[in-house]
Amino acid sequence: MAQVTWQEGSEHLASIIGYLTRDTVPALWRQLQDWQPKTTEFEVCLKQLERVDSAGMVMLIHLLQHAKNMNCHIMLTFMPDQLQTLFKLSNIDEIFLDHIQPTEI
Repeated sequence: MAQVTWQEGSEHLASIIGYLTRDTVPALWRQLQDWQPKTTEFEVCLKQLERVDSAGMVMLIHLLQHAKNMNCHIMLTFMPDQLQTLFKLSNIDEIFLDHIQPTEI
């Protein structure tokens, strides 16, 4: 069964690991709704994300808004090609440019 994990590495960094899909998003979102960033800038590393679908993309959008409501700016790093494609197909890639940090893999 596919799983997803939110792993905090520090007060400035967390990773999403595994499958961010319609099957895993509800449980992860319940966990993240209680998340309180301790800083004004936070990095979410997607390097270990194995699969993402449109539900995962929407959850990330909600996460960005959740953090913004708490005066925290999230930068997504190691954005998978699959997620970039979803952003482009949804015509929202330009809206989130200031949340995507270009990284070399």
